[in-house]
Amino acid sequence: MGFTIGGIREIRSGTRRRGRSADCTAVAEFTGLWGWDVVPGARAAAGACSCGRSACAAPGAHPLEFAPPVPAGATLDEVAKAWSEVPGASVMLPVGQAFDIIEVSEPAGRRALVRLERMGLPLGPVTATPDGRAHFFVAPGAAADLPRLLYRMGWDDPAALDLRGLGPGAYITAPPSDRGGLGPVRWLRPPALDSATRPPAARLLLGTLAYVAHRSRA
Repeated sequence: MGFTIGGIREIRSGTRRRGRSADCTAVAEFTGLWGWDVVPGARAAAGACSCGRSACAAPGAHPLEFAPPVPAGATLDEVAKAWSEVPGASVMLPVGQAFDIIEVSEPAGRRALVRLERMGLPLGPVTATPDGRAHFFVAPGAAADLPRLLYRMGWDDPAALDLRGLGPGAYITAPPSDRGGLGPVRWLRPPALDSATRPPAARLLLGTLAYVAHRSRA
């Protein structure tokens, strides 16, 4: 994954370095500890997007087209140099490489997370967005396989569950960045070495997520 024990120490001590922003330290953690690529994203204020397009379709919720990604394995110093070129950018993660996402409403996600933890099932990171969605990190390939998995479990209409998969081509905003000018994204379950680098197969979580999502809508 491109990280070492020395890199872990460097990143964890990074918050004590002068001039290191919270975003910069978070990016270094994502690249150096969890082996994720990071993409600089736009921000929004008063409904206007920092990308400069007056008719932006997703203000503050998309990557900056001109900014290259920061690759997995980048050190804190490399991240600081890259992020200095895009001051104020939000932290975004490309989906479909190290992980896919299963998205449900935040209330359903919180209830499902409690059930899954009680059942002792393997779990990856989980975030909550300011617009009321929960993102469960799962193994790559889940988004494409989601309709088949749900059908085999007896759920033939994912839209009716308010549950969807995000895969290649999608980007999520990562904590602690603001999304769409609505507020910061938060961790419901933060990354850990065992879960972030090896997210669980979607089939292990999907039955509980679908059941709770169905009950929530009912």
